[in-house]
Amino acid sequence: MLRVKEILKSKGMTAKELAGLLGISEPSLSLTIKAGANPSLQTLDKIASALGVSVAELFEAPAQDTATITCPHCGKAITLQVEK
Repeated sequence: MLRVKEILKSKGMTAKELAGLLGISEPSLSLTIKAGANPSLQTLDKIASALGVSVAELFEAPAQDTATITCPHCGKAITLQVEK
C-alpha cells in the first residue's frame, strides 16, 4: 500500500498540489494511489520525485529490514533492503 497521503501530510502538501506538480487531475491521482492500484514504475518515480522521496519510501515501512513489492510490469516480487 502506498503511503502518499502520509507523506503529503508530513510535507504540508495537499493532494491537489501534488496532482498539479504531476500535471494530472486530483481524481486521477486518487485512483493512482488508492489501495489495490498498481501504478507503473514511471508513475511511482514521478510521484516520488514530486514529493522529494525515493520510490521505496512511497511504500509502507516494513516491520523488518526488507520489504517486498510487486513489479507492475511483470508481476514478479522485488525485495528491497531497508537502510537504517
